[in-house]
Amino acid sequence: MDCLFCNIISKKQDAYVIFEDDSHIAIMDKYPIQKGHSLVMPKIHHEKIIDMSDDEVGKLFSMVPTIARGIMAATGADGFNIGQNNGRSANQIIPHVHVHIIPRYNKVGNLWTRRMITNDTDLDDLAKKIRKNMKSG
Repeated sequence: MDCLFCNIISKKQDAYVIFEDDSHIAIMDKYPIQKGHSLVMPKIHHEKIIDMSDDEVGKLFSMVPTIARGIMAATGADGFNIGQNNGRSANQIIPHVHVHIIPRYNKVGNLWTRRMITNDTDLDDLAKKIRKNMKSG
C-alpha cells in the first residue's frame, strides 16, 4: 500500500508541517478550501476513524484546539470548521484518517453543502436505529 500521508510522516514526501510529536502530525492542506486549511492526523495508519480505538480518536481530536488556535491567530480568521471524512463516498480522498481544520472569514462567506429536509418521525426512527447499533472501539 502506498499512502501519501504515510509517505509524509516517514519524510519520503515533502509537506508544510505545522505540528509534530511522537504520535501525530499536522500539515497545511495542499489544495486548501480557505487560507490556513490544515490537516491533523495520527502517525499510525488507519483508513477510517472506526478503525481506531476510542482512546486513539480522543488523542487525535485533543490536538485540534491547540492547532486551531494557532491557525486562527496566524490567519485572522473569524471562525473555523472541523471536518473528518470516512470512505470515498464521504469525499475522503486520501485513505488515512485526518481531521480538516478550515478557517472561515466573514468577508468570504461560508458555502456549505445542500442540506436534506426530513421530518420528525424519520429523525426519531433513525436516531433509535443508530443508538441500537452503536459500539465502542
